[in-house]
Amino acid sequence: MAAVESLEVQRANRRFIARSMRAPMLTREHETDLARRWRDHDDVAALHEIITAYSRLVVRFAGAYRRYGLPSGDLVQEGLVGLLLAASRFDPERGVRFSTYGSWWIRSAMQDFVLRNWSIVRTGTTTAQKALFFNLRRLRARIQGDDPDAALTPGSIDAIAAELKVATRDVVSMDARLAAADQSLNVTINEGGDETWQDLLVDQGPTPEDIALATLDGGIRSRWLAHALDELSTRERAIIVRRRLSEDGITLEALGRGFGISKERVRQLEHRALKKIKQSIVRQSGGAAPRELFAA
Repeated sequence: MAAVESLEVQRANRRFIARSMRAPMLTREHETDLARRWRDHDDVAALHEIITAYSRLVVRFAGAYRRYGLPSGDLVQEGLVGLLLAASRFDPERGVRFSTYGSWWIRSAMQDFVLRNWSIVRTGTTTAQKALFFNLRRLRARIQGDDPDAALTPGSIDAIAAELKVATRDVVSMDARLAAADQSLNVTINEGGDETWQDLLVDQGPTPEDIALATLDGGIRSRWLAHALDELSTRERAIIVRRRLSEDGITLEALGRGFGISKERVRQLEHRALKKIKQSIVRQSGGAAPRELFAA
């Protein structure tokens, strides 16, 4: 859907376009002189003259990207940013005209703006996707001829993928993405009805009651476990804490070296300590102990 600009914005855009088209063209010699003055002496007046002269390029590209439904004023602003970036990086000694160099930066800035704002869903995050986004419709029309809106045939998909040097699955994915417009979840399902699409969405997460119960149960289990640990010997407690209650559980062999005993003896002590903890929690809970506390 095309963006609607206010009358004031439209007038401002027309004034800018008129000024851009009236700006005199630069000769190669004068352009080179201005670029050197800006590069070597930070001559702002020289920069202003360059930008003014080539703002007509911004206007031209803004017209080309207007078909994506974005405000022309925003496109022009993005293009001017690209033009300023070009001026900051332009090397007049390379023998390339600024119009050629600046055009690439203007297009790049506008394309990034289009990709960021064309849809609420991020589009064109890779080079292949970006190439497809800006070229798929043109290639589809050229390859499919009289019926450009028909579904892509396998042959058309292969031809587009080969020309843009992308995977066929990327062509299929982008074609489906361009064919589907964004839709608000607040739109009513039936005309005149009150029910919206978001009313049909099911929250798969836990309910507030489930969260509250889990928090309460977790606190109770923590108290049971703390009490059970207090009933262990110093060595048994150290083994359980370092083996079961730390993120990086230590090995039996490493614990054995620390205590000066074999790893088999550590295993026996761990087994005995777990049995004591289970018995303690069963007593505290008045029933079966939580199985997950004693999983291997």
